[in-house]
Amino acid sequence: MNGQHSDRSHSRSSIDKPSSAMSHNSRIFSHVSPSKKESSTCTEEHHDCASRDRESHAANILLCRSKRSQASLEHQFFMEEAYNSAICFKMLRDIGTSDLLQIKYITKKIKKMARSFPNLVMETIHDYFKDNPEISCRHTFQLFQVLVAVIGVLDVLEETWQKCFMQLALEHMTKSTELNDIYQDAASNVLLAVCRHSWPAVAKHLETELLTGVFPHRSLLYVMGVLISQEELLKEEDRASWKDLLSQMARKSVPFLNTDVWSKELLWAITKSGRTQQEQTPDKAFLFTYYGLILQAEENSTTVRTHLTTLLETSHQWAKQREGIALTVGLVAVNHLDDAWAILEQFGRSTPFKRSLQNFSLKLHGQNTEDLRWKWASSTILLSYGQMAAWAKNHILPWVDNILSRMIFYFHFSSWDETLKQSFLTAITMLVGAISRNEGAHSYEFSQTSELLECLMTLMEKEPQDTLVTSIRQQAIHIVSSLCALRPPMDVNRKPRLLSTCFRSIFTLPQLDDLEKQACLLTEPPNINIQRLYYQTMEALDHMLQCFMMQNPTANELHILLSHLYTWLTSEKTHERQRAVHRCTTLFKFLNNKHCLSTKENFTRIGQLVATLGILCQDSNRDIHSCSLEALGHLYQLLMYQKARETLEVKRESPRDLFGPDADGAAFWGSGDQKGSSPILRRMASKDHSIFSMSSNQALKEIADHLEMAELTDLIWTAIEGLGSSSSSWVQAAADLLLLVIQEHGDSLSTVGKMGQAIHHHLCTIQMPQAKDSALRVITLLARNHIPELVAAFLDISSPLDSHTFRLWRALGAEQPASYLILTVLLAWLQKRPLPPSVGDHSSCDKEKPYLRSLAAMNIIHELQFAREFKKAVQDVFPQLFLAHLAQMHYILELNQPTEPEQGQKAPEAAMPSPQSTSLEALKSLLSTTGHWHDFAHLELQSAWEYFTSIHTYPQAVGLLARAMVQNHCTQIKAVLGYLLPNLQSQQERERKTAILLLIEFLYSPVLLEVLSRQAALTVLAQSLQDPSSEIRVASLQGLGNILFHPEKESLLQGQLPAFLNGLFQKNEAVVVGIMGMVSDVLHRLGTQGAGAQSLSIAVNTRYFFDDEQDKVRAAAMSLFGDLVATVADRELSGMRTQVCQSMVPLLLHLKDQCPAVVMQAKFTFYRCAVLLRWQPRHTLFCTLAWETGLSARHFLWTFLMTRSQEEFSIHLSQAIKCLHSRHHHIKTWAALFIGYTTCNHPQAVSQMINDKDIQLLSSTFKDLRKNPEPGIWEYTTRQLSFFRKVSAKSKK
Repeated sequence: MNGQHSDRSHSRSSIDKPSSAMSHNSRIFSHVSPSKKESSTCTEEHHDCASRDRESHAANILLCRSKRSQASLEHQFFMEEAYNSAICFKMLRDIGTSDLLQIKYITKKIKKMARSFPNLVMETIHDYFKDNPEISCRHTFQLFQVLVAVIGVLDVLEETWQKCFMQLALEHMTKSTELNDIYQDAASNVLLAVCRHSWPAVAKHLETELLTGVFPHRSLLYVMGVLISQEELLKEEDRASWKDLLSQMARKSVPFLNTDVWSKELLWAITKSGRTQQEQTPDKAFLFTYYGLILQAEENSTTVRTHLTTLLETSHQWAKQREGIALTVGLVAVNHLDDAWAILEQFGRSTPFKRSLQNFSLKLHGQNTEDLRWKWASSTILLSYGQMAAWAKNHILPWVDNILSRMIFYFHFSSWDETLKQSFLTAITMLVGAISRNEGAHSYEFSQTSELLECLMTLMEKEPQDTLVTSIRQQAIHIVSSLCALRPPMDVNRKPRLLSTCFRSIFTLPQLDDLEKQACLLTEPPNINIQRLYYQTMEALDHMLQCFMMQNPTANELHILLSHLYTWLTSEKTHERQRAVHRCTTLFKFLNNKHCLSTKENFTRIGQLVATLGILCQDSNRDIHSCSLEALGHLYQLLMYQKARETLEVKRESPRDLFGPDADGAAFWGSGDQKGSSPILRRMASKDHSIFSMSSNQALKEIADHLEMAELTDLIWTAIEGLGSSSSSWVQAAADLLLLVIQEHGDSLSTVGKMGQAIHHHLCTIQMPQAKDSALRVITLLARNHIPELVAAFLDISSPLDSHTFRLWRALGAEQPASYLILTVLLAWLQKRPLPPSVGDHSSCDKEKPYLRSLAAMNIIHELQFAREFKKAVQDVFPQLFLAHLAQMHYILELNQPTEPEQGQKAPEAAMPSPQSTSLEALKSLLSTTGHWHDFAHLELQSAWEYFTSIHTYPQAVGLLARAMVQNHCTQIKAVLGYLLPNLQSQQERERKTAILLLIEFLYSPVLLEVLSRQAALTVLAQSLQDPSSEIRVASLQGLGNILFHPEKESLLQGQLPAFLNGLFQKNEAVVVGIMGMVSDVLHRLGTQGAGAQSLSIAVNTRYFFDDEQDKVRAAAMSLFGDLVATVADRELSGMRTQVCQSMVPLLLHLKDQCPAVVMQAKFTFYRCAVLLRWQPRHTLFCTLAWETGLSARHFLWTFLMTRSQEEFSIHLSQAIKCLHSRHHHIKTWAALFIGYTTCNHPQAVSQMINDKDIQLLSSTFKDLRKNPEPGIWEYTTRQLSFFRKVSAKSKK
């Protein structure tokens, strides 16, 4: 305390009083005194000169002022030095009472001062130690630290201070204080700081102290340990001398091994416990090195083995101890490799060691101290083998297999923990490094590569997938990279598993932020920078991939590496994709810079790579997007470089064309330096560099332009496969990429059919509308050049035709020229109608496909006839479709396909219509969607479609359809005739049959003569008489009897009509029905000539039978009336109009007839009459008659009749009143209801038109209706009766 008080008093006085400061700095006075003397002398001389020579007065004044200014500067310098010295002294004093933060600040200030005033600071520190010998050890310790810092910033240390501070350090290095080793280490650090400026002196002292024969003090060992571990403390020229000195000291220390006391102290110093067992002090580290060097210099093998055995029998509990023992063994192996190997083998067979291999699966509480001493002995032996390899160097190759086999053995059979794994990796790293550095490594066969790789893969597989707190992954991958430089090359069968293991172990780690959080949550958080470890691990993986490529620089090797990356490039997890794409980018950049890739083989699956990177360019993660785009740029450069090299290799015979007259073509084959490369490559490089400034779409277009067709196809297939991804963003990107490539190269592709099928396969799983639209747009683009292939492919996937497949067909025909071609191709497939193979036919596979495709084509055409995209095309090919549908229906009937499943048979496809019904619906839809609904209406209202369901009624169905077309003056008859005539010469009987059936009906159309002359038509029919089919011959005969060829028949047929009419009133039902049918046939044969003047008579007689009691008669009468109406021309309408109008209400009421045949004929005839009267809306009328039966239908039909004109209103009302006299009760009922409905809507008009007799009839009828039990009828009839009473009362008035 007194010393400290004295120190503070002295320091305070030195600051407060300048005289004290000057007395303390006598060196400064020696510089200041001469300056004062010079100043006084100058003044005296100035006064003398002024009195003697006034002319030089001015010059003397200037000189005097200059002298005075110099004195002032010297005084200022003196004061500044005094002030700095005082400040430095104060800071040295304050260190003893400052906290850590203040000490750091003070140290920083003193270091800054030392750079400007080195001697001042050194002198102040020296004087402080000298003047304050009683300061505390803690204060001294802190001063040592400041002194080390100050010496460290000095470039030159004066010899005086070297000796001074070296002596100061030596005095305190062995001093015992309350701070123990810390104090001694601080003093030793001063000596280490001096080493850089005074190495010879320090080295001499170290050597002297070490070789006294007495075991050296710990502080001396500390200094030597630091010198070994921190060679940068010495100057470059001193480092070599230090190593030589160390070897000499080791050799001179060999005799000490035989000194019992010295040896025991050495072993005790090595094995004693330190402040912490987790860190190894420099003194102990030096002892392991020193021990190894001494044993290395020992020539006696027995002595070496004895000491190694003793060393290995010490504790293996602590990591630094194990490392030190291994280092000693490695150093010994330099000159005693056999002895080191033998001792390790002996140690491995020892009983305690064997127990350590088995016992440590026990729980911690079951382990005693002795167990812990041996628990990690296998770690020591692994490290020892590694050190042996590292230090033996050139002598190690014959021992490598033995060493590695022992390492692998201990790895498998030791207790698994972080210590073992780390020791194994460290040892293997040293072994592989030693082999790699060996001059004979290029010829050495590393025979246990496979076993070593298995160990490394096991290590990585066992690493936890949710944390990254050790460098095990990084070390293992570095070892794999080192193995690439050794022989033999890595087993190709083992490399895929190795790559998968590495990628899975690293890519599946959580994101970096999560890794850092997870590390903080551990029970014992590791003292490691997780971020740095993460990036180092990624760099190790990059280096491994680069080593693989350097080992085998082929396109196939690149494909192998990338094929294992694809799984991660397409991962659903963003961070996994991010890591994978970074690896790709780094690898391509490396290959681009090295230009090491062989040109002997082309790239494998380059299209897949381009597609994958192209999809990743659309990733929502900006890092992935930019990195993928960069990867594309490097890949493009790599691709261009490869193509350029291939071109150069082909043209090497004429190098002047490539390199110029003065260029050396061989310069190209250099390392890739642009200065030495060919002009072609330089131009290519400057052009390719622009790829990095392009957008992703531009880059993809540029790359795709340089791909071969196989590569381009691979790209497209990869994009198509991407449509099936579970990631919606990946699907969208794949669809966009596919569309981009097809837009540019779709016209030159092959295997388009399979591509279309693949797109269809994924179409149903695509949820995003935009992606689905892009995929469908691809089909539209492909259809420009590949319609036949696509149609054939889509036919195979269109049974059954679901909504996705239908959208595919619509996309296929989205553009007008394509839709026409698609229908043409479908028609071609439709007309390939082979009979289905028999069950026993073993060669049926080839025949079955056209059969199925024909049915599929029929289904597709049926659906496409409704599609908006095919509307115009269907109109354009109507004739072909019309004839094809008719022939297809005959074909289906030939197949005798059942329309419904047999009893007891399951019908899993009940929802899917049969081919027969589909073919019929296809014909219906063709007529209805192309504006030919009039023809459709004729068959629908006659229920004539049923005739298409049997091969026997098929001719009748075709005839009725053709007749409807003629009667409706179909505009397509002329076009159909153009395609029909060639069909008469077809090889297929069904086509000839269909054609002749149509032709004999078309003979009644005036349009026929525009296509065929009368004579040509006769010739065609005459030729058909030679047809093998009897049905065709019969039809030809019918056609030859047409009135077109026999005009005289008109009068003959019309002359028969009166006789037929007279026969109508016979009582035999069958005769009457037959006569009506004959009249209808005569009217049909007369064609456009009609019945002429007899039409009115036929109409009157026929209407009489509308209310006949016989169902068949009523039906026949209505059918005949309809046929008559169809033959009435415009010129005859005036005479028939009244008859037609008077028939409308009876026909309407018979829609409720109890006979279905009568109802059908009533509908058809009602429709025909409306057509003749030109009532509108005709289409609505047809739909109502055909399919509607409710109240709305009744209201429409009533409105259709009763709102035309006053004249027609009275006719219809009078006809309804007449129907009240019907023989059929239900007709009377419906007539009454009709009148009642009219009364409700037009009461005034009804009251004006009926008379008393009508009122009585209506009243009687409605009274009878009141008895009807149906709800609502009673109320309805009551209102009607009330109305008629009022009308009757008004008429009486």
